[in-house]
Amino acid sequence: MDLHIITDSFLEELQPLRFGPPVSHVYNPLEYARAPHAQYLDLYAKRPVEVILLGMNPGPWGMAQTGVPFGEVKAVKEWLRIEAPVGSPAELHPKRSVDGFECPKSEVSGKRLWGWAKKRFSTPEKFFASFFVVNYCPLLFLESSGRNRTPNNLRSVEKIPLFEICDRALRRTVQWLEPRYVVGVGQFAAERAEIALAGLALTIGRITHPSPANPKANRGWEDLVTKELEDLGIEI
Repeated sequence: MDLHIITDSFLEELQPLRFGPPVSHVYNPLEYARAPHAQYLDLYAKRPVEVILLGMNPGPWGMAQTGVPFGEVKAVKEWLRIEAPVGSPAELHPKRSVDGFECPKSEVSGKRLWGWAKKRFSTPEKFFASFFVVNYCPLLFLESSGRNRTPNNLRSVEKIPLFEICDRALRRTVQWLEPRYVVGVGQFAAERAEIALAGLALTIGRITHPSPANPKANRGWEDLVTKELEDLGIEI
């Protein structure tokens, strides 16, 4: 079972799920941005990998546009060298367009993460020789106002089946990639990794999320995250 098959199974399991208010729209870039996501897997998913960096879910100006985790458009096009046609969600929120690789907005979290990778490793090939980046949940949840609602803030009746599916997909992904470390980008991802990957022979850790909403990330995130990874025993 390779990552494309794992993705197909993930999509099939997610399909019956429904989400109610305050969520008004749900985007699944694994469906409408599958072409660039497939490029990402084909180019960079190597095994065994040393470290998986695990994000939470797509950002509206990142993976929701490009199909790549933390997928800030410029970084994906220029550094990762990925570009492919992107469709549209079944129901488009009037305040959250999907323009694919023509999106003029920049996702700060993705700009920081891939900018750090470029600065430290120079080329994608060197970075992905040791690292791979995935998201725990592939769905973007939007409220009627256009506000992003993170998976941890969904209603319990919605979270339980969603997390069960995401846990299975993460475990399958990790078993295929065979990492020594799974590092949550932020607390939520690290906590879900502890649950989903219980019993596997690997080390689970956590680094600071690069979101500008996180004050700690706005004070030299690149140096901070390098130290956090090194403290886990990961060579940078």
